[in-house]
Amino acid sequence: MTTTELFSTLRRLPRADKLKVMQFLIAEIAREEEPALQSGATYSLWSPLNSHEAAHKLAQLLESDQSQNQSI
Repeated sequence: MTTTELFSTLRRLPRADKLKVMQFLIAEIAREEEPALQSGATYSLWSPLNSHEAAHKLAQLLESDQSQNQSI
């Protein structure tokens, strides 16, 4: 079946069937894009643990929020 024939067939489908086709296509695309994890492989993962820069920024935001609340 060519793409032109497929599009023609899809146009004739009822709305509910068109939605089912969309769900199917989205699931197919998502499955194709999923990274395949390999057994025994090591993967890096970012964590805020020991992130002093993030802690400093959070402290600054909390201080500025407290100072704004005190001036109200």
